[in-house]
Amino acid sequence: MKGDWEKLAEEWNGNDTGFVGEVDCTDEAAKPLCNENGVKGFPTLKYGDPTALDDYQGGRSYDDLAAFAKENLKPMCGLSNIDLCDDEKKAMIESLLAMSKDDLEK
Repeated sequence: MKGDWEKLAEEWNGNDTGFVGEVDCTDEAAKPLCNENGVKGFPTLKYGDPTALDDYQGGRSYDDLAAFAKENLKPMCGLSNIDLCDDEKKAMIESLLAMSKDDLEK
């Protein structure tokens, strides 16, 4: 899979809407990032909003990865792209933004 992943990363290098990268979770400096994102085994593939990554469950061949990237690595509804959200999600985000830190921690 390593060669396929590196090929995909090279193809997406410099892309304005998506990023394909890797983190070495055996490196002590990277362990906090890996722990925050629930990485427990290797390789673990994640995608989505950098503040709320999802687990990738698809195939591991280059063709599978490339098709998934083309379909999914794009701006999505979220705090940084609220204009892409439907009315229901916008309302939810706006209500959360209006809450105090204390209320959010409850």
